[in-house]
Amino acid sequence: MEAFWVSTGVVALGEMGDKTQLLAVLLAARFKKPVPIIVGILLATLANHALAGAVGGWVAAALGSEVLRWVIGLSFIAMAAWMLVPDAIDEGLAIKEVAVRGVLGTTVVAFFLAEMGDKTQIATVALAARYGDLVWVVAGSTLGMMLANVPAVYLGDKVAERISMAWVHGVSALIFLALGAMTLLNVGHLF
Repeated sequence: MEAFWVSTGVVALGEMGDKTQLLAVLLAARFKKPVPIIVGILLATLANHALAGAVGGWVAAALGSEVLRWVIGLSFIAMAAWMLVPDAIDEGLAIKEVAVRGVLGTTVVAFFLAEMGDKTQIATVALAARYGDLVWVVAGSTLGMMLANVPAVYLGDKVAERISMAWVHGVSALIFLALGAMTLLNVGHLF
């Protein structure tokens, strides 16, 4: 269960202010159909994070425990720095060929592509490598994505006006930094 809860928290915080959260707001504003957008986010996240988790499992098997500890620790520290860089959305990615795919299909494709190489996908790779429990990591990372994106679909601009994204990114960076330090020092129950 630890893999589930850590994955949920790390991804939910990492997703705040991320380009895919901005994409959720953009899709909601454009189509005003929250249910297919939310289902699309869920499907895209499950596919993307399952792939990321499988890569994480492969990395764990290929590297060995000592090298893996250093790779994961340094990855979490790199994620801490990356959290301090604000995301912007590539609007060309978001809403092409809606007539062909519909709102659900557009959301699935846009979210899957936007999440490729994204902070939360990289975090999912590292978490899967760390915990070795693909199902719990993917379930947790998917829940984290949904916790961050469902409110964005329904509340969008109203939430963004009231929450300081700089503060959220700073807290997220501190959490990633702590996870990295704990991993490198082999400290605590988490690692």
